[in-house]
Amino acid sequence: MEYVTAVPHPRSEAAAPARSGRRSLAVALLCGALGAAVALLASRQRWAEGTATVAGGAFPLSAKGSDVTGVPAALAIVGLAALVAVFAVRKAGRLLVAALLALSGAGIVATALVSASDGSSLDEQAAKVSGDTSATVGALSHTGWPYVAAVGGALILLAGLLALRYGSLWPAMSGRYERGTDRPRRKARPVDPERPEEIWKALDRGEDPTGA
Repeated sequence: MEYVTAVPHPRSEAAAPARSGRRSLAVALLCGALGAAVALLASRQRWAEGTATVAGGAFPLSAKGSDVTGVPAALAIVGLAALVAVFAVRKAGRLLVAALLALSGAGIVATALVSASDGSSLDEQAAKVSGDTSATVGALSHTGWPYVAAVGGALILLAGLLALRYGSLWPAMSGRYERGTDRPRRKARPVDPERPEEIWKALDRGEDPTGA
């Protein structure tokens, strides 16, 4: 007669954290890389449009995301660097880098949303075109690209949160590349006293051929 037990197998319990680590690592890498690419792409697109009155006529103006603010693009690069650096550090260092990754994403989201209705860059262009420092842009409109940049920042933020939660389960850089690691010394081979050439070689190496 066979009995069925509900007690989980120790091997399955040990494999569960490894599976969680692999899945979270894949998702974090995908979200971080995709989020940075989206934020960089969005910062190069047109965020605002308007017109300036010049010589009695309307002069069209436009501003890209990089003209409005350079923060999203800069933080996207910081996020990419932090995503790579997560694998080069361990323990407390990994937590700090993961926090930097999350803060980079949060900064992109906040800056993009605040700049979504900003028209100051177009006002500056209108003042230059018209020659009047008090001139402002008219018929101001905004595109959806700032919100696309915010989505990219949200993906980077998610990657940072995953690194904070599951980073301890992720692999680290191999110890062979770490500074300060010494290779183990090979033990000297015993010298055969019946072979004089080995005795002389041992003496040349500064070893005691007697083994004392």
